[in-house]
This record gives sequence, structure tokens and C-alpha cells, in this order.
Amino acid sequence: MSKHGRILVAMSGGIDSSLAAVMLHEQGYEVIGMTMKTWDYASSGGSKKETGCCSLDSINDARSIAVELGFPHYILDIREEFGDYVIDHFTGEYLEGRTPNPCVLCNTHIKWDALLKRADRLDCESIATGHYANMQFNDGRHYVSKGIDSWKDQSYVLWGVSQESLSRTKLPLGYLHKSEIREMARERGFIDLVNKAESYEICFVPDNDYRGFLKRRIPGLEAQVAGGNFVYEDGTVVGKHEGYPFYTVGQRKGLGIALGRPVFVTEVRKDTNEVVLGDLPDLFRDGMYVSKLNWQKYDGITKPLETVTKVRYKHDGTPALLIPDEPGKIKVHFHDGVNGIAPGQAAVFYEGDDVVGGGWIMKNFRQDKELF
Repeated sequence: MSKHGRILVAMSGGIDSSLAAVMLHEQGYEVIGMTMKTWDYASSGGSKKETGCCSLDSINDARSIAVELGFPHYILDIREEFGDYVIDHFTGEYLEGRTPNPCVLCNTHIKWDALLKRADRLDCESIATGHYANMQFNDGRHYVSKGIDSWKDQSYVLWGVSQESLSRTKLPLGYLHKSEIREMARERGFIDLVNKAESYEICFVPDNDYRGFLKRRIPGLEAQVAGGNFVYEDGTVVGKHEGYPFYTVGQRKGLGIALGRPVFVTEVRKDTNEVVLGDLPDLFRDGMYVSKLNWQKYDGITKPLETVTKVRYKHDGTPALLIPDEPGKIKVHFHDGVNGIAPGQAAVFYEGDDVVGGGWIMKNFRQDKELF
């Protein structure tokens, strides 16, 4: 009989999830490891060698840790549900002129649900992952807070996890720095984990060529969208582009146009197949609408709330006022302009280190030219 009960640990084969399993095992939990296979690299058609969390090497690395420590390890094939939901959403968002975040979607709608279903079948009270974040419980609410390692903090990607799922989740790495995890692995003799390169690509676009992925995924797309105009905000046409789905807000490189100075994508217009270009100051917006909300620290808001809001993973966050709008949507007024607010990305709202909630960015605007 274990000291703390049975727990299902998501193991990608990397150092973080492996050490999460090791720590829980050492603390006296009855650990069961599970590696999720979300994608076949051969299906992507890309040029890069198979690496990352779905590769055979990563599955074997996770299994070897389990074998060495003497706990069970299983492989969970979720390719069908992953493809139907995450990849269809990924392609659909680009076709709508937005910039998707498939890793957030996968965490919140696929991996947690899949883990909890299998946890129930295996009589596991809890699940655990190797995310750098912390779990909190106050006033009847479960919520995520930032990990102590500010560089590795992953609270941003967990905003969409439900109350029920959070209530059964443990995040053992939240109070540790990455350097401490590496040292713990080294002390235990897991040198291969210490030396293993980390993967930051989208698992189903291992070569980081999302344009190529879209072209392979949607036959005939290039012909359908080619020939649109690059324009300035005032409507001046300055060139032709390959098609609006192949550009994202904030993009500077790979535009295929030379205007004598650095320019950035400031807007993608699906309906007219236009890509708007501008200088760096033209990227700044001080407002946005956010929908499909998930509240963590509070059960929603009924009056304006001051927060620090992040609009992408590595964004430090900007002070912003959340203003209730129609059901399922809020308006966000930033106190300073924010660079590159991309529709389709996640917005996450913080009070101090605590995740208040988050949602998907619908549209950005300038407060002096509010759109709705």
C-alpha cells in the first residue's frame, strides 16, 4: 500500500515529466506512467527527423525511467481525437485569418480529459504533469499560479483546465527551478535526460514550416488564396502576397516583399484576402475582445477587474482592466499599448501570480477607434 495513493503521471520522455514521476515515486506515491501518442511524424510530410514528445525515442525514454524505478508504464494512443480536434482547429483558425495556439488547446481539451479517463480506469486518485506551475485552492476554487522559475513558468498554457480537472491535478515542479531539476537528474544518474535536447516545436509541425503543413493538409489551398494584396492601413496597395492564411500578426520575416525598411503584419483580412503592413508602432493596440472564457480563481466577474494580462506565452504581461461584456465575452482595456495582439492566441489574466482565467482573442482594437 502506498503512502499517498495511486497517481497517473503524464510522461513525455523529457527531463521535466520524468523528474515529476521520480519525485512522486520517492515521496511514496504509487506511480503509473503514461505517454500519449498524439501524432505520426510521417503523416506531417515535413523534412525534420522524428523528435519530441511523440517520437519512438521519447516513448522509450519514458518507459526506461519506469522500468528502472519499478512502476508501470503505458502508451496511450490519442491520435484520432487529437487530429479531429487540435489539428482541425489549427487549420481552421489559419483559414479564418487567425493565429492558433494548438499546445494550449491540446492541454486543456485533449490531454487532461484523456488522462483523467484513464486515471479512473486505473483507480488513480490524481494525475500529475511536469509543468512549471503551482496548484492553489481557496474559497472553494481550484486555480493555477505561476511557477517559481519565471523563465520556465507554464501557467499560461493551463488557463483552460476545468475546475474538476484541476481538483485532481498535481504539479510537483512548481516550486523548483530548471537548474534544480537538472541537478536532481544528475544526482540520480539520469545523465541522458540531462543531456537530452528539449523540443519546442508544435508536435505535428516538427520542421516549424506551418505554411508547408497547411498546403499539404488542404489540397489546392495555394491556388485558392494566391494573388491577394499587401496594403497599408490607409488602403494603399504595395504588392502581392501568397495568400492570407500564410501570414500572422506581428510577422516581419518571410514576407516576400522589400519596401526599403522593416515592416510588420498588423492585420490579416480574410474577407478581402488582404495582409496589412505597417511600421512597428502600427502593431500596438490597447484593447481586445476575448471569448470562450474559462475562469479559475473566480467564478467569472460581474464588474471591472484590474489584472495583468498576457497575450502570448513569453509575454511579460501588461496591466489591463477586464470589463464584462455579453455572456461568454469580455472587453480588455490595456493601460499601455501592447505589441502584436494576434486574434486566435490565448489571453490569460493574472492577479499577482494567480491565474484568474483566460480565453481566446477575438479581435484587437485601439480604444480611440473601438470597433464594436
